[in-house]
Amino acid sequence: MAWVFELRSRSLCTSSSSKWRVKQVTTSNFQESLQEIKTHISNSDFVAISMGKTGSPSAPSWLRPLPFDTAQTAYSKARRAAQRFQLLHFAVCPFSVSRSDKLLAHPYNFMLFPRDEMKMGMPTYSFSCQTSLLASMARQGFDFNACVYNGISYLSRAQESAARIRLGTALPSLRVMKSSSPSTVADTVFVERIRSKVKYWRESCKSSDTNKSRDEELVNSLRNIVLGNEQFRSRPCMTVDVCSERQVQLILEMVLDYSDDLLPLPIPTKSGTIHAVRIVLANSKEDKDLLERELRNLEEEESKKIRGFREVIDLISASQKPVISHNCLNDCTLIHSKFIAPLPPEIDEFVSSLCSVFPEVLDINYLMKKHGTMRKVTNIPSAISYLNNHFFAPVDLEIPDQATVKEGKIHGLTALRLSYLFMKLCSILKISPNVTESGNKHLAPELEDFTNVFHPFSTPIQDSFNGGDVGMWTNNTKKVSCEHLVFLWGFKIGITAGMLKSLLRSSHDIFSREFDVKLVDKSCAIVVFWQSGVSKRFLDILNSEEIRGDLKELVSDGMRVTSYETYNTICRLGLWEMDLAESLERALESSCCDIESNCERKSSEIHWYNDNVINLDDL
Repeated sequence: MAWVFELRSRSLCTSSSSKWRVKQVTTSNFQESLQEIKTHISNSDFVAISMGKTGSPSAPSWLRPLPFDTAQTAYSKARRAAQRFQLLHFAVCPFSVSRSDKLLAHPYNFMLFPRDEMKMGMPTYSFSCQTSLLASMARQGFDFNACVYNGISYLSRAQESAARIRLGTALPSLRVMKSSSPSTVADTVFVERIRSKVKYWRESCKSSDTNKSRDEELVNSLRNIVLGNEQFRSRPCMTVDVCSERQVQLILEMVLDYSDDLLPLPIPTKSGTIHAVRIVLANSKEDKDLLERELRNLEEEESKKIRGFREVIDLISASQKPVISHNCLNDCTLIHSKFIAPLPPEIDEFVSSLCSVFPEVLDINYLMKKHGTMRKVTNIPSAISYLNNHFFAPVDLEIPDQATVKEGKIHGLTALRLSYLFMKLCSILKISPNVTESGNKHLAPELEDFTNVFHPFSTPIQDSFNGGDVGMWTNNTKKVSCEHLVFLWGFKIGITAGMLKSLLRSSHDIFSREFDVKLVDKSCAIVVFWQSGVSKRFLDILNSEEIRGDLKELVSDGMRVTSYETYNTICRLGLWEMDLAESLERALESSCCDIESNCERKSSEIHWYNDNVINLDDL
């Protein structure tokens, strides 16, 4: 797929792009921009974010989040997309709101590329691409050359920890916690032996420093070389080999209790284990503190090189400012996957992990759905145009001119538009966007109901955990229990939901009760029985001798039915086929053991359907 990188950037001149300027950030100006955005985030009330990806869960249609998805199944779909696709740019717009509803925004757009700068196979070597989406980005003027050659790389927190261990640059914590386990005789013997050795070595070093003159410095240096004495940053040191983590703990406790001028430094292997402890003798306690600061600063500089763009994510996290997104579930799973750690299988684990990084996330899409007249508007520019045409809600937007002429491109406008749309919606819905002060900054009470809604068709996520009620249609708030739903396939291609409903109604008396039919894709439909117990009765009839008449004929012609639990299983285990009917068949025909082993075997395979995979080893 090398042709992708030859796509040329085109300028797209619009009134908004000339009015709203976004600073473009690549490797060449990343460090200076990092200092600027740090100040802007610190002074902001909110941070709007948006991302440009190599693909989205668009085809087949059943892999998009659907109204009848539970929080878990919707998360499973978003998790799959986050693991498959890659980020190409990340827009960040810190903004603040004054008491007069004036919006002060500082938009940035960071060009990203997952470059394996340390040759360790991280962050990734391959990812899926949807050519239609890349072509659309090219038409809008996206510069793929700048992305590939000057895009900022990054590692997640989990990848950084692994990389530092493998590179041997990790500096373990020097704040030693006292062990709670009781000391054994072997521990006492070991500690006393090391204490005696350290005492003798320290006194020898002190005595040598006291007695030597300038003329003896060269002789002493040669003596240290011959005797094998070591030095660490011009300070004497000795190395103590260890056989276990317990011995490491005992040495650290003993050394720090023994003297204020000794600094123990565990020496890690590339596998992450500790094979020795280096004990450094400082000139004084002040000199020891100075050495510790030097090592911390050195570690921080090395970490900055490894973290790359994740520095921005960490700045947003450290600020604890509310984050505004357009599609919270997809955006947050992508952020977690790329910048925090691999996504857990369960949504409650994901939410817990994400909230430790971003405590408050506002989904602008959910806010728009709460605005009754905007249920069908999902595009940000269309939403802004709709509000401008139907409501008087002026927003005083101020953007300091931080982009040069060459940087005045359209990339990254979505985050800026989100902040603008957020202000308009708050004005129309009579919600105060002002962040109040009470010890720490926190959201106004009116906004708390819109916070941390990770299920696009549901109420806040806490309610989604507790119940199994889902919807059937995007613009209908009526809910139904998952137990009332069945999936049906094996009908003729091209049949409509109305035709299928009429066919079922005439096939058996059980369909004399209230029910509805909705096509999920061309191969499968979902049937909802609005009365309790009818769906189970229907499944029992199909598996018994009671089946007769037209219903028996439909089954003979290939009609298949299963419960919602089967759908939940294919989403959880990742049985992603082109048609939903094929996935359901796989789940029914395979044993649970076969499904799990197949899922594990294919977990690393990300080439799928009409996507194309770019492997950086081939470039």
